[in-house]
Amino acid sequence: MKKGSAGRRRFLQQAAAAAAVSALPTFGMGMEKETPKKNMFVHHVYFWLRNPESREDLAKLLEGLEKLRKVKTIRMSHIGRPATTNREVIDRSYSVSWLLLFDNMQDQESYQSDPIHLKFVEECASLWKKVVVYDSVDA
Repeated sequence: MKKGSAGRRRFLQQAAAAAAVSALPTFGMGMEKETPKKNMFVHHVYFWLRNPESREDLAKLLEGLEKLRKVKTIRMSHIGRPATTNREVIDRSYSVSWLLLFDNMQDQESYQSDPIHLKFVEECASLWKKVVVYDSVDA
């Protein structure tokens, strides 16, 4: 083996690894906008369907949430269902969760009065029996 070939091979392996890492998404969970930044406003909504066994009601709620993603002040969004994890501290009683990240509280307040959000509430409120919201900011 020539003297420089081991160093060249190591350099090529490191370059390939760096290229692979840079190709990974910056923030998973199917969120389509940008990486979260410091001081974001987190808005997490949990929905309990009035008819939890109804696939049609679930589909309508999910469709409504997909439409809500178009609100411009939303930085990131995630629509979720209860995971199959089962520990004493886990609440799996909800039907759907809706996680939103905003740049700041003002953007979240704008979302609350956005016509797309108001239409969602009008069209989908009859589907749920309970909604719980957790809002948080950086500690």
